[in-house]
Amino acid sequence: MSKIRTATNVASLVEDGAIVAVNSSSGLCCPDAILAALGARFRTEGAPRNLTTIHPIAAGDMFGTKGVDHLAQPGMISKIIGGSYPSGPSSAEPPVIRQMVKRNEVAAYNVPSGIIFDMLREGAAKRPGVMTKVGLDTFVDPTQEGCAMNEAAQAEPVVSKIEFMGEEWLYFPAIHPTVAIIRATTGDERGNLTFEDEGAYLGAMELALAAHNNGGIVIAQVRRVAQSGTLRPHDVRVPGILVDYVVETPDQLQTTATPYDPAISGEVFKPLDSFALPEFNVAKVMARRVARELQPGWAVNIGFGISANVPRILLEEGRHGDVTWVIEQGAVGGIPLLDFKFGCAANAEAFVASPHQFTYFQAGGFDVSLLSFLQIHPNGSVNVSKLSAQPHVTAGSGGFVDITSRARRIIFSGYFNAGAKFSIADGRLIIEREGKIAKIVDELEQISFSGPRAIAQDQEVLYVTERCVMQLTPDGLMVTEIAPGIDLQTQILDQAQAPLLVSPTLRLMDASLFHPHVTPAHRAAA
Repeated sequence: MSKIRTATNVASLVEDGAIVAVNSSSGLCCPDAILAALGARFRTEGAPRNLTTIHPIAAGDMFGTKGVDHLAQPGMISKIIGGSYPSGPSSAEPPVIRQMVKRNEVAAYNVPSGIIFDMLREGAAKRPGVMTKVGLDTFVDPTQEGCAMNEAAQAEPVVSKIEFMGEEWLYFPAIHPTVAIIRATTGDERGNLTFEDEGAYLGAMELALAAHNNGGIVIAQVRRVAQSGTLRPHDVRVPGILVDYVVETPDQLQTTATPYDPAISGEVFKPLDSFALPEFNVAKVMARRVARELQPGWAVNIGFGISANVPRILLEEGRHGDVTWVIEQGAVGGIPLLDFKFGCAANAEAFVASPHQFTYFQAGGFDVSLLSFLQIHPNGSVNVSKLSAQPHVTAGSGGFVDITSRARRIIFSGYFNAGAKFSIADGRLIIEREGKIAKIVDELEQISFSGPRAIAQDQEVLYVTERCVMQLTPDGLMVTEIAPGIDLQTQILDQAQAPLLVSPTLRLMDASLFHPHVTPAHRAAA
């Protein structure tokens, strides 16, 4: 019997109180048509009500793919567990789900993405839950916020701290979804799914297993439908035995604001000279400084922000291929993409399922992670996940906590404070107007990364800003390098809310970083 249905038909099958797991990363793999049909049904029928939605990575974005915002209607969702949430510019209207969270209309949790995948896998295997050290001493820890984003969530804890064999662990109960909504490229009449046009698999298989093994239903959105028996078995990533219904949606976007780019799905390899190189500015100086820490042969995780341009720095300096990039959505190798295509890579060597990628990250299997920061504490702790004044500017923790929990090396990069105006002249940094918002603060809004825990675990942590480089030491944050043209006292120490240590061997950042063109000599210095 054919499993092909319409979006309206499958929306009618979701019952009140369902636990709905959605496979998505912003616009990447987002089953938006099915979520839209669910939202439309609620507006006309008032059902389904009181849903719990599970999003290991954000479902939808602020640029045309509404995702979870289709369901953000009073009475429709009562609880949401997300690794990240739709985010965007501070000047834009916040997503409706963010407004509901702020008004305490839905119990909302920010659980690290990798842990959510683990909770689903434990649910699929009928095991009791996840015992992990990921998140200890951060906002994930129940001694701090316990992942709760509002008062409604605080009333229903999602994590507890336990002792096992003389050690402290965090315990997250398994998730048993009753509905899984996933997306692929092609689905046949028997429900077999292939992903040839997608930029990632994310956790499609894990979500399908969790729902199926707990007596739930699995709904798949696809671009096209094929006859049974025509899909190559090696191409099938989710078998039809796990899929109940298939919904054809020919116009589904490949990722955020992107109808289709064959380089994202590995069908075409783009010439290296087709990638735009970053213009010369202060952000490029920081990316260059970060790039100088990378060693040939390393596997390097990369996040959003300043560090996102480091692959293009290596490309410009003739070092492309020295390292292998690994991102949480699952791409390995190639060149991670920017802006609307963030989370995808062009010319990838392989695509790994996100839950497997997170297992690799959580155990520290890679060499270094390049990440951003919102705030830094003098003890080295970092906030990247919460900005109360404008919550939708940050997506939340996403995979940040999973990635940093045991990373051997971490390089944070960002501006020393917010709002400053800069220029660069003759290899010197000039601050024309000082920023008004400190980023080195004596109290973080949220602890996304624990400096003291990093010291206890012998992690190497560096902080690269436009005016200085700092290193985490057992005694706290130490300034080790200073940009040419910068005054240590007035433009660094006085601009921090709390005291910083200064290295007795303080040195200047390499002046070549502050020149527009890379020369062979500069490459050799790197």
